[in-house]
Amino acid sequence: MLFTTSVGSFPKPDYITKARAMFSRGEIAEEKLHSLERKATYDWIRFQEEIGIDILVHGEMERGDMVTYFAERMEGFGTSGLVRSYGNRYYRKPLITGEIKRTSPITVETFRYAQDLTSKPVKGMLTGPYTMMDWSFNEHYPGRKDAALALAKVIHQEVADLEKAGAKYIQIDEPALSTRPEEIELAIEAMTIVTRGIKSKTISHICYGDFSKIYPRLLDFPVNQLDLEFANSNFSNLEVFRNPKFTKEIAVGVIDSHSHIIETKEKVKANIKMALEVFPLEKVYIDPDCGLKTRTVEETRAKLKVMVEAVREIKQELGIK
Repeated sequence: MLFTTSVGSFPKPDYITKARAMFSRGEIAEEKLHSLERKATYDWIRFQEEIGIDILVHGEMERGDMVTYFAERMEGFGTSGLVRSYGNRYYRKPLITGEIKRTSPITVETFRYAQDLTSKPVKGMLTGPYTMMDWSFNEHYPGRKDAALALAKVIHQEVADLEKAGAKYIQIDEPALSTRPEEIELAIEAMTIVTRGIKSKTISHICYGDFSKIYPRLLDFPVNQLDLEFANSNFSNLEVFRNPKFTKEIAVGVIDSHSHIIETKEKVKANIKMALEVFPLEKVYIDPDCGLKTRTVEETRAKLKVMVEAVREIKQELGIK
């Protein structure tokens, strides 16, 4: 009960940022960049172990944008020029130009490396078919549904390979879902393809939308656990889940991943207690709202330490060993 984890991404240390720029200019070899990414992955795994997080993430040191990273490793995609995502952040938006295929596993090698570093479970991490479709330009398939379902079949292959590689937890992120509630049926159909026959625990992170427009239909989303943001909205969306009763496992975001402010332990404990008024204790996991890659390394470390300390005290108060 009250297992701690993270959504996925951590900030890249300065040496990774510099190495990526050097690689793009042809100043270092790809092997050098990969070795530095593995060093950063090692450091983040060790940090999570040191502070006592229960279910680890590898931090995504090898990834840039969560959609473009996968599109660049599939057939049937090209990329556009720079497109604004939010704030002053830009990415190269994928273009679906042909039949989407996966020629080889995309995340398995990195997962195996991270899992070999620890005896604790490490999540397999990938972006879901609905979000990949929604955040890409489609120049090949007849419509949005055709593109999403084609992506679902390919992403299912990746999920199956992660399971074979030993991933006990596999997170398939769908942040776009909450911004287009009218297409929840399509997102459910696509995720049904992705998770069909998978025995590992499946998770989907959904964030920053109006949950009231997709609940309670969200309970039919075919994953074992939903990972939702709460801290950024000061838990104002908690009331949505009081009725009808929430029946899945829930990872509750108690740390604001979009704020530079380091939460106090008392604030995080109060957040957890609010969540436990609505969600059954035995179904609750604790994590930040979203990936922490937009924070500094120092901020991320401080936020995660506070989160773990707060959970530890809550468990002591509740008599949970």
